[in-house]
Amino acid sequence: MPFRFTATELPGLLLIEPVVFADERGFFMETYKHSEFAAQGIDEHFVQANQSHSSRGALRGLHFQNPPVAQAKLVRALAGEIYDVVVDIRRGSPTFGKWQGVHLSDENKHLLYVPAGFAHGFCVTSEMADISYMTSAEYAPASERGIIWDDPDLKIAWPIDRPQLSQRDRGWPRLCDMSGEFRY
Repeated sequence: MPFRFTATELPGLLLIEPVVFADERGFFMETYKHSEFAAQGIDEHFVQANQSHSSRGALRGLHFQNPPVAQAKLVRALAGEIYDVVVDIRRGSPTFGKWQGVHLSDENKHLLYVPAGFAHGFCVTSEMADISYMTSAEYAPASERGIIWDDPDLKIAWPIDRPQLSQRDRGWPRLCDMSGEFRY
């Protein structure tokens, strides 16, 4: 099997380690294979691929899209390192409002599967980072939502104190001030 799937503390959120074949020329690895992912319960049909480039201290998130265009994501770092954070926003879930953070980098080559019903964000901990992610629904600006990165109820332990934020990311509400579109 070219992947190792590891469950996290948040049900449905999976850390994925690809098998890397390295030699003197470099390396080769599969980054997605539908049959392998489906065998682990990830039967998404990814319809859009995105890439971002950010410098140290940039924080993007915490983002999600409401149904009916909710997005599952498959995230990986092409270059550099990020601290990737996912928050369970499914009302009624035993882990509602809980978060999980993982380091994704070009060195560890890990991928993170983020199901719909979770808010997602990351901060760059290296000099720069190139991030690639596939989504199960196309970007729909009218359905995009977010949670403020420093929501005091979530107590996310970001590895940076003063992130670089977009104007939009500075204005998201706290989780407790949002209506719940996702149900467990």
